[in-house]
Amino acid sequence: MRTGPGSASTASTRSPDLRQRFEFDYPLDAGRSLGRAGGKGTLGPVLYSGPHIWRAQDTPSGEATLRITRDGHNAEVIGWGPGASAAAAGVPALLGSRDEPAALVPHDAVVAGWVRRWPARRLTATGTIWEHVVPTVCGQKVPGLNARHSWQGILRRWGRRPPGPAPDALRLPPAAELMASLAYHEFHRFDVERRRAEAIIAFARRASTLEGAARVAPQAARERLQAVRGIGPWTASIIVLLCHGDPDSVIVGDYQIPSYVTWHLAGERRGDDDRMLELLEPYRGQRARVQALAKSAGAPPRHGPRMALQDLQHR
Repeated sequence: MRTGPGSASTASTRSPDLRQRFEFDYPLDAGRSLGRAGGKGTLGPVLYSGPHIWRAQDTPSGEATLRITRDGHNAEVIGWGPGASAAAAGVPALLGSRDEPAALVPHDAVVAGWVRRWPARRLTATGTIWEHVVPTVCGQKVPGLNARHSWQGILRRWGRRPPGPAPDALRLPPAAELMASLAYHEFHRFDVERRRAEAIIAFARRASTLEGAARVAPQAARERLQAVRGIGPWTASIIVLLCHGDPDSVIVGDYQIPSYVTWHLAGERRGDDDRMLELLEPYRGQRARVQALAKSAGAPPRHGPRMALQDLQHR
């Protein structure tokens, strides 16, 4: 990967503070690398508009907005805000430059088929911790629809508009300092009960220290995060997977993922963590990547009860 020169501007707040170009040795498929875009009206720190990716980010230098435009093997980055240069430095990892898809060596025909189908799927590394905490905690032990509803409500109430001419739906995550000052019952309007609310608040109070987990090895990062009350293996693994792009940040304690793995690798509709880990053992070092491929391959046939949606506002 090669980078072009950046340039600063002291013009109006809507004028770019940075322009930079990156060249990659693989074709960019940033929609796949960064995850799926939300539906119409969805708020978030990452938005998609045609060939553009909009990214809002806090950095040690301040807030930043980036517009990343993909064109084959190239990405042009335009940035606004005092943190634009720091945020732009993370763009290569954000687009998968640290990942090595070829490190996954198939040990069976199923995974071999996935590798042929998705030969260049890359894991991204955001290099940040706090931005993933609130949405991940919102997803603890509830259906995905509930988690998305809670996260969207929190962003509407406490999310911040980033610098520059960003789309209306682009939001910086709520500031950790603000989250640390809230009472747990203030989250109830967003269907987040006391246990999850207190986990968010506890993490927010240590956010400046725990952000350093982004700079240590994945296993050490998971251990640091799990030192916070309410942050267990499921939450820590997801945060580290997103922050580090760790292909072995295997997710345990999930309601659905074990069954995806057991269905595709063993033909078993219902699986638990123990069985999933047994099947993933030949892929140690790449277990999270295999989990992700299993999800992409599709859900097993539905049998048995689904998790019920929850409503905490009227309790």
